[in-house]
Order: sequence, then C-alpha cells, then structure tokens
Amino acid sequence: MITADDFEIFLTVPPGLEPVLCAELAETGFRDPKPGPGGVSIQGGWPDVWRANLDVRGAARVLARIDSFRVVHLSQLDKRSRRVDWASVLRSDVPVKVDASCRKSKIYHAGAATERVARAIHESIGAPLAEGDEDAVTIKVRIEDNLCTISVDTSGELLHRRGFKEAVAKAPMRENLAALFLRQCGYDGHEPVLDPMCGSGTFVIEAAEMAAGLAPGRARSFAFEKLATFDAGAWQAMRPDTPELPSDPLGYGSDRNTGAIEASEANAARAGVETLTRFQVCDVADLRPPEGPPGLVIVNPPYGARIGNKKALYALYGTLGATLRTHFTGWRVGLVTTDAALARGTRLPFAAPGRPVDHGGLKIRLFQTQALR
Repeated sequence: MITADDFEIFLTVPPGLEPVLCAELAETGFRDPKPGPGGVSIQGGWPDVWRANLDVRGAARVLARIDSFRVVHLSQLDKRSRRVDWASVLRSDVPVKVDASCRKSKIYHAGAATERVARAIHESIGAPLAEGDEDAVTIKVRIEDNLCTISVDTSGELLHRRGFKEAVAKAPMRENLAALFLRQCGYDGHEPVLDPMCGSGTFVIEAAEMAAGLAPGRARSFAFEKLATFDAGAWQAMRPDTPELPSDPLGYGSDRNTGAIEASEANAARAGVETLTRFQVCDVADLRPPEGPPGLVIVNPPYGARIGNKKALYALYGTLGATLRTHFTGWRVGLVTTDAALARGTRLPFAAPGRPVDHGGLKIRLFQTQALR
C-alpha cells in the first residue's frame, strides 16, 4: 500500500513521446522521472499529484498507484482487493467506476476482474458503483504477467481538455500533443510562433500560454477533488495568480477558412491570451512572416486520411514549402503529418522524423528543419 507522501505517480502520454514528457517533468522539478511504455513515472505525494494535473502540459492523465500485488486466480484477486485501504483514498459518497485490463496473465477475463474489484470497493467502504456515464472516480486495474496494479485516475477528463476550446475546427490537434511537439522543436517561449494552417488555433494558443507562464489546468476541475485525500485549502494555495502577460504578440495563426479564424480568436479570448496572438484569413501562397526576429513555423496540415483527397494535397504541401523557402529565411519549421511523401513534397530540408505517435487512430510524425537558408 502507498504511503501518503511517497508513492508512484504515472503520467500517461501517447507512445513515442515519453522522452519529451520526461524532459518536461525534469525541467519542472518533479522527482525522479523515469520514462516507460505509454508514460513517465515520478515519485511524490498528493500535492505532487495536484501539481502534475495543474502544471504539466504534455500528459494525458495522472494516475496515482494505490497498490500492487501478484494474483493468479479470481478468488485471490477478490481477497487481495478487500485488503486495499480504499477508505484512505476514496470517499463513501462518491460513485466509483472500475476499468480493468488483463494481459499475459492467468486471470484473462477483464470483465470478471472488474466485477471483483468493484464489489470489493462497494462492500468495503459503501461507495456506490457508477452506472452509465455519471460523474465518478475511475479505478484502473491492470493485470499483466500476473501482477495486479491498482491506480486511481486523478485527472477525470483527459488533460488536453484545458477548458477553453469550445470552437473546434476539423481534425484538431490535442493540446498536450501540441505542447510536446513545440517542446521537441526547441520552443521555450522566447520566440515568435506561426501556424499557417491554424484550424482552431491550438499550436498558437499553446505557445502563447507557455510564453506567458500560464498553468494549463488553471480553469478546470479534476477527479482528485473528489478523493478522501483532497485538501481544498492546500489546493487553493497551490493555484497561481495570473502572471503579468508580455506586451507584444508572439503567436501568429492564419488559415484560408474564415470559420477557423473566428474559432481561433474565440478560443484565444477564452484562454486569456488574445493580446498575445494574431489571427488572419490568408492563403498559404500569400503568407509572409511577421515583423521582428525569425522563430518557429509549426503546422499540422491535412493528411488526406480524414480531410480532402490525398493526391490533391501534394500541391498544397508544395505551395507551403515554396512559400517558406522563399519568404521565411532564418525560421525553423516543424511539420506534423502521417505521410513522409507529403512531407517530402514541400522540398524542405527535413531531418529524419521522430517516432510515430498515435493521434486518434492515425500514426503521425514530426518533421523538423534547422533554420532555413
């Protein structure tokens, strides 16, 4: 069983981006970050859980490891589950949902495992079991190689849902992925960022928030607020005041679709970074850099898998590349796509791409250049 101030905390991330998330956690002062398949583990206590949900941009969820033990049959799982100190973590008045998975184990029926653990929780502390889609705390049970690991999902909704993006364009980039790709491109908040196909403005808004030092979770609630371990006073003291924002814009977005620009402006206003961002309706061929020093162009163009005809996209990628090569000397480029052939169609000097990353069932990669000459 965990102790209150020193247990494993696991932050999930799409496979392929674990080292990037690990670097963010190390930079922000979390203890002993270690990348593993599908995420990064740290050591800490409940205040570290709260801060991870509030401050970490790249994570999808924050899981607190409650207990782990070896099991080889369901009756043993039932017995060991009843020995977990559920009352130290869960409240008896908050509905609980159990989500179990089994892999390479003698217990292979996830539904049966779910039922045993859920019943153990209910009979131990009286917590109601969630029915349907009601708001509940989720317990994650993972049985792999006969080792049962029990975690509580402290986030609730996925962390990319910052609470600002009400207006959404087609195939939007998730905010946590945008933050990790920006980090991979070397963005540190001190240079301009431009997205020439900005959609609902995710890259631009995320970059502006990073530059302004705004906590990504500042405007939303979390599942940990419904746990027995929650301290409302300590949590309120942890939440930062809004910092003084930079005076000049540093995030620029354009799109040929008027609706996308309207969505971007609305989302930036809800996020409180409208003074740091500029959006305009503009075709890629007419794009020019803003005044000032060069920075980073980062773009998530259509792939053809969801939007548009793939063959027609080669012309779009070609136009994008020609515009950047001609007018954006000194700027670095980061391009996210599923297709290396489309990336090559820009004729930009990309280095070897990063690992494939799952994004809504598609495998995307980040292609990067050095400063264009």
